[in-house]
Amino acid sequence: MASFDFISSGTRTVQIESAAVIALSQRLDGEFTKACELILNCAGRVIVTGMGKSGHIGKKIAATLASTGTPAFFVHPAEASHGDMGMITAQDIVLALSYSGTSVEVLTLLPLFKRSGIKVISMTGNPRSTLAEVSEAHLNVAVEMEACPLDLAPTASTTASLVMGDALAIALLEARGFTAEDFAFSHPGGALGRKLLIRVADIMHAGDQIPRVAATASLSQALLTMTEKGFGLTTVVDDNNQLLGIYTDGDLRRTIDKGVNFSTAIISDLMNRTPKTVSDKTLAAEALKIMEDLKITALIVRDEQQCPVGVLHMHDLLRAGVA
Repeated sequence: MASFDFISSGTRTVQIESAAVIALSQRLDGEFTKACELILNCAGRVIVTGMGKSGHIGKKIAATLASTGTPAFFVHPAEASHGDMGMITAQDIVLALSYSGTSVEVLTLLPLFKRSGIKVISMTGNPRSTLAEVSEAHLNVAVEMEACPLDLAPTASTTASLVMGDALAIALLEARGFTAEDFAFSHPGGALGRKLLIRVADIMHAGDQIPRVAATASLSQALLTMTEKGFGLTTVVDDNNQLLGIYTDGDLRRTIDKGVNFSTAIISDLMNRTPKTVSDKTLAAEALKIMEDLKITALIVRDEQQCPVGVLHMHDLLRAGVA
């Protein structure tokens, strides 16, 4: 046992399963589009079913669909034959997993689905199987070989099925226009829920903490305000407190490079007139993405009247457990 090459065995498994996943991209064809359209047009839920390892993968696919905007749950095919068919309605659609396409427990349910007018999407490794041929749409997850050297234990095939399920869920998510806020309502608990449910208004600095100067302020006055408030920026506002622009540490470096006279310079001549801002109703996770994309550490928060109502700093996101 000590001389066995575990690394080579593990590497072979990873390579076989990687190849199986890459091959899937060539099978995202009209059948995949048809499957997505069937689900989008479904007035009910997606009922995922499958036996054995396919059933385990089906449970994960159902969970992913449900958490990304597509109502779904898993029904065990054997239990469906003993009463759980009552959980399925004529408005639902079935996603049936069976790599062989001949799973008896799944095939037994097909006449019941057809009699109820329930459409079936199949996911198999055999497009000519009974399950594939009677389905309204078929997702081909065939693999050249299993990672199991006996070619018996489902390994590459279950990985391919899982990835196909993810491809289906994400395509539906994007087609629905599913947002981070929608996702938050499906994940209210734990660290993920905290990250998604916190809004900018919950953690921003407001009131007297907001650095602001008038458009007529001198550069020296603006720098004093920036130093006092400690955010590395100041807002520039008019007499009605409407945001005209901002001036940041980065702007200061550019000002120095230009050789501007600090004694006579007016902040309105130097400020950024098109600063990136967010609403106080914005999810903190969205604000974090904006900061990361723009490579900035603070954002001005404004209301509907374009008045600054807060400042959000990257440190605020870190303290709140969002970043």
